[in-house]
This record gives sequence, structure tokens and C-alpha cells, in this order.
Amino acid sequence: MNYFTTAQLASLEASAATAAEYLDICESGTPTSRFDAGHYRSCAELLARIFYTVDARLVFPALLKQSAAAREMAESIEIERHLAISRLVYYPELAALLCRVSS
Repeated sequence: MNYFTTAQLASLEASAATAAEYLDICESGTPTSRFDAGHYRSCAELLARIFYTVDARLVFPALLKQSAAAREMAESIEIERHLAISRLVYYPELAALLCRVSS
């Protein structure tokens, strides 16, 4: 488990908010915004890494309320975690097979 200071969490929140804002602007289809696929991907990856590191629902509730991209990313990560747990607990043979196939 990672433990962060208040200053570190504030920095992570600022980075997550900036990344989510760019994603929201691009997804809104605003004609005045320029879409850069590389920057979009970088923002999505940054947001995902931050949300994998901390529980966004506990640490960034305000960001999740204001940003659709942040909400969708948090939900996707939560679903992924549930699937991983379900696969290992309820389908151990499938988990072993998938592990062999992917390596």
C-alpha cells in the first residue's frame, strides 16, 4: 500500500484534473479544440496510472463529480479489479490457462 502526504495527493489531484480536463474537452467534440491523439493517449495513461495508485473514489471525489472522463476511468479500473478477483477466486483453472496462453 502506498502512503502519500497531503502535498503529494494535491499534486496527484492537480495532474489528474488536468489530464481529465483534456479528455473531457476532446470527448465533448468542441470544434475549437484541437485533437492530438498522442496527447490524448498520454493523458488517459496518466489518469489510469494515478487511479491505479490511489482509490479515486476516496481521494478525488470532487474530480469524479465534475469530470466524465475521470468517472469512466475510475469505473473501468474498478470493473477490471472485480474481474481479476472473480477470475482468480471462481475460475482458477481459467486463470491458469489464461496465464499460460499469455506467456
